[in-house]
Amino acid sequence: MPVTSQVSGIITNVLAEETQFVNKGELVMTLDANEAAATLGQARGNLGETVRRIAALYVHRRQFAEKLAARQARLDVIRHDMARYRYVSPHGAVPKQVVQNAEDHMRALEADVRETQAELEALDVQIGRTTVTEHPAVQLAKYQFVEAQLRYGQQQIHSPVAGYVAKRKGQVGDRVAPGVTLMTIVPLDHLWVEANLRETELAHVRPGQPALVSVDMYGKRYRYHGTVEGLVPGSGSVFATLPPDNATGNFIHIVQRVPVRIALPKEELMENPIRPGLSTVTQIDISEPGQSVWTSRTNTSTAEYHTDFFEEELQEADAIARETVNENLPLEPSEPHNLQPLVQLERGHDLDRRDGRADGSGTIAPGDRSPEPLREQHDFTPQSHVPPRSPDLGLPSSPLSPSTAGPGSGLLGTEAGRIPPPAPSGNMERSRDRLRR
Repeated sequence: MPVTSQVSGIITNVLAEETQFVNKGELVMTLDANEAAATLGQARGNLGETVRRIAALYVHRRQFAEKLAARQARLDVIRHDMARYRYVSPHGAVPKQVVQNAEDHMRALEADVRETQAELEALDVQIGRTTVTEHPAVQLAKYQFVEAQLRYGQQQIHSPVAGYVAKRKGQVGDRVAPGVTLMTIVPLDHLWVEANLRETELAHVRPGQPALVSVDMYGKRYRYHGTVEGLVPGSGSVFATLPPDNATGNFIHIVQRVPVRIALPKEELMENPIRPGLSTVTQIDISEPGQSVWTSRTNTSTAEYHTDFFEEELQEADAIARETVNENLPLEPSEPHNLQPLVQLERGHDLDRRDGRADGSGTIAPGDRSPEPLREQHDFTPQSHVPPRSPDLGLPSSPLSPSTAGPGSGLLGTEAGRIPPPAPSGNMERSRDRLRR
C-alpha cells in the first residue's frame, strides 16, 4: 500500500525507514507547515468575522422590531388624538391648525412605520429561517476553515495501515507534489499466492479446494496449507501492457496461463514469515469437490482493506470549526457576567452583616457578601454645576428637564424648569404631624 502526500510541500522530517514496523496512524513524515498555518489563520479569522457579522443581523432585526413597535405605538397615539379632534372640531373646541398639524404628524409616522417595516423585511431576507450557526454564510466560512484545517493537518503524513516500510523515496528537503509515492507499507500477515496455471489444467480447479504451497525460501522443509479462493477472470496476456493481437495473421499457439488465487493461513505466516514476490510451487487437490467456479471466497474484511484515519481528520477539523463558531457567538442577555463587581465602601465604615463585619479596608471580596442589603444608601444623582450665586439664574437649582419645563409645570418664562430647593427634613416632619392631627 503506497503512502502518498495529499498536499505539496518540502519534507522536513523522515520518521520511518525501510524494514521498520509502523502502526496504523503513526507519523512517518512531516512537511513544512508555515504556509498552511498562515492559510488556516486567515480561515479562522474569516469564520469568526462571519459569525459576528451574521449575529449582528439578528441583533439588528430585534432592534428594528422594537423600533417598529415604538413607532407603531406613537402612530396609535396620534390616531386616537385625531379621532378626538375630529369629534370635537365641529364644535370649535379644537382649532383647525391643531387638526391639520395632527394629520401631518400622523402621515409622517405612517411613513416611518412603513420604512421600518421595509428595513425589517430586508433583514428577514438576509436571515431567512435559519439560526446563526446554520446561516449559509457561516456554513461557507466554516467549511473553508475545515478545508484549511485539513490542509494543515495533511502536512503531517501518517501511515494508513499497519505494516513494514519498504521503498522509502522521500528525502529531507525534497519538494513533493500531491499523489507522489513516498514509501510503501507491506502488511506481512496477509499474503496470498497467484498460481499461474495452464489453461489445460483449469477444468477441475474450484474455489474451496485445499492446496500445498512450497516456497523456495524454505524449500521442501515446510509447506503452507492454502485454500483456493478464486480464479482470475482472464489470462495474463489479456491484462498485459501490450496485449497480443491475434487478428494480425501471425498467430502462434501458446498455452495461456490463468492466475489462481490461493489464500495462506495467518498463523502459518506468523510462524514462518515470507515476503511478497517469492517463487512458489503449488499443488491443488482437485479430488475435493469445492464450490462453483462462479463463486469466490475472497473478502475485504481485513484491516488493510479499510482505514478510518482520514475520517478522524475530518471529524477533528469539524469539531475545531464548531468550537470556533461558538467562541464568536454573542452572549445571551440573560447570561451572567464572568466578572463580579466589588462593593466599594467608604473608609472607616463598618457595616453589620449576618456572617460578620467588614474589615474596614474599603473593599469586600465576593466571598464575603451577604444577601442582606446594605443599611446605608448613597445618592449618586449628579449635582448641578450652576454656581452658588448666578446673576442670570438666581438661586442654584437642578438642570432643566422635560418633566419640569413647558405648560403645566407651574413655571413660565425665566422661571420655567427650575425646581425649588427641598424643605428641611424637620419642617417636613412637622408638616406631616399637622396632617395627621
